[in-house]
Amino acid sequence: MVLLGAALLVAVLAAASVGPYRIPPADVIAALARRLMGGTAVGTVDTVLFQIRLPRILAALLVGAALSAAGAAYQSLFRNPLVSPDILGVSTGAGLGAVAGILLGLPVGAIQFLGFGGGLATVLVVILLARSLRGGGDVLVLVLAGIVVGALAGAAISLVKVLADPYDQLPAITFWLLGSLAGTKVNDVLAILPVVLAGLVPLVLLRWRIGVLSLGDDEARALGVEVVRLRAIVIAAATLITASVVAISGVIGWVGLMMPHMARLLVGPRFDRLLPASILLGAAFMVAVDTLARTAARIEIPLGVLTAVIGGPIFVWLLARGRRRAVP
Repeated sequence: MVLLGAALLVAVLAAASVGPYRIPPADVIAALARRLMGGTAVGTVDTVLFQIRLPRILAALLVGAALSAAGAAYQSLFRNPLVSPDILGVSTGAGLGAVAGILLGLPVGAIQFLGFGGGLATVLVVILLARSLRGGGDVLVLVLAGIVVGALAGAAISLVKVLADPYDQLPAITFWLLGSLAGTKVNDVLAILPVVLAGLVPLVLLRWRIGVLSLGDDEARALGVEVVRLRAIVIAAATLITASVVAISGVIGWVGLMMPHMARLLVGPRFDRLLPASILLGAAFMVAVDTLARTAARIEIPLGVLTAVIGGPIFVWLLARGRRRAVP
C-alpha cells in the first residue's frame, strides 16, 4: 500500500509537470504549497497548473479510482475475474443517454446528467428483467440480462449516430464514446465527488461481508450474511460510481477489468485489501494514461484507445502468467 501510494504521488507530480508548457517539479510543489497557505495565483505557472492541469488530474484520479473499485466489487460479487464495471450495461446506458443529449443539442451539464441517468436506468431495467425471469436471485440470469440490455443500448447508440448531423454532432458523439478528460473543470469533479463517495462508502464499510460473499452463496448464508440484500447494495454502489464517472469521462474500458487483476497479484484476493489497492492502482494508472494521451502526439489521443492498447497486452500477459502457475 505504501508503494502504491508513492507511485500515485509520482504519477500526479509527473502529470502536473509534463506538457507543452513544462513546469519543474520543484515549481509545482512550491505553487501547491503557496496555494495551501492561502496565497494568490502568480504568473503563468499557477494559471497552467490550477486552471488546466490540476482539474484534469483530479478527474483522472476520481475516474480511475471509481472504475477500479467498481471492477473489484463486481469481480468479487460474481466470483469471476473477467467481470468489468459495464457487465450490467451501465457504460452503454450512460453512453446512450449522453449521445441522446448531444443529438438534442443540450448543454454540457445536461449531457452529463443524461449520461448519469442513462447508466442508472439501464441497470434498473436489467434488474427488473432478471427478476421477471427468475426472481432476480440467479447471478447468471442477471449477467445475461445485462448483456441483452447492453446490446439493445448499443444498437440505439448506432441509430443515434445514423440520425446525427455528420458534420457537427457525429464527431462529438464519436469523440465522447472514445473517452476523454479534455475540458474537464473543477466544477465537474465537485459535482460527481459526492456521488462517488456515496457509492464507495458502502463498499468500504461492507468489505468484510463482500469478501465472505466471494466464497459462494451457501457459505455466506452459513456465516450469517444476507446474500440478496448485500448483492443489491453492492450492485447499487458499483453502478452509482460507474455511471457518475462515465458521465464526465465517456466510455473508458479495461481499467475496471485490468486494475483489480494487478492489485490481486500484489495484495492477494482478500477484498478488504483488494479494494484499497485497486483504488490506488487505478487512480495512478488513469493519471499516467491521461498524461500520455495529451503529450504523446500533437493531437490528443482518446483515453479509450490508449487503455485498450495498453490493457490488452497486459491482460494477455496476466492470463498467460496465471496459466503457467496452474500447470504443475
